[in-house]
Amino acid sequence: MTRQKPLNLVACIEPEASICCSITGILMSAAGLPVCLTRPPKLDCTICMEALAGPSGYKGPGVGGISRAESVGRLAQCGHQYHLQCLVAMYNNGNKDGSLQCPTCKTIYGVKTGNQPPGKMEYHVIPHSLPGHPDCKTIRIIYNIPPGIQVLRLLLVAWDRRLIFSVGTSSTTGESDTVIWNEVHHKTEFGSNLTGHGYPDLGHLDNVLEELRAQGITEEECLPRD
Repeated sequence: MTRQKPLNLVACIEPEASICCSITGILMSAAGLPVCLTRPPKLDCTICMEALAGPSGYKGPGVGGISRAESVGRLAQCGHQYHLQCLVAMYNNGNKDGSLQCPTCKTIYGVKTGNQPPGKMEYHVIPHSLPGHPDCKTIRIIYNIPPGIQVLRLLLVAWDRRLIFSVGTSSTTGESDTVIWNEVHHKTEFGSNLTGHGYPDLGHLDNVLEELRAQGITEEECLPRD
């Protein structure tokens, strides 16, 4: 699974500026995305649509208790201002990739990444001209993104949660107190199906997905979100 990156912000504190310790720790975690604390102007925060002179309208978890009017952040490059609590909430509700994008002018601080599924990108030049470009060749780009659910990714989650194996009585040897499969069946034969644990088995992937779902591991839960 994708690891969450820290919010790379630097806070520079102007006179009479105030911020709670928990948010200071987040904003000063590393260098890269400068946010300066500033006195609130007579404007609204376009994230929560509340006045910057008052507290943030965000009521969700995970950003600490900021209520002082001075708790306003000014993005260093574009200069747009928001409640610090709103900025941290906006980051926490995104991809958490270490970047921040100004919701007003779309200026990006850091390197923005998305949740594109794994695949392959290829390109090559073909000796054909496109209309309007008679003297140029054409670059052909091919994107190959496999359809369906990434079963391996779900199995990695099951491994991290210690759900692939258990301790019990082996159905093969009858031995007790030993390591056994935990109802997520794997293929153990490479090119035959003499014992029922090889191929061909057209329903294998569907069966594995169902067994993973029974363990609480689903595509909706484990794959990256928008």
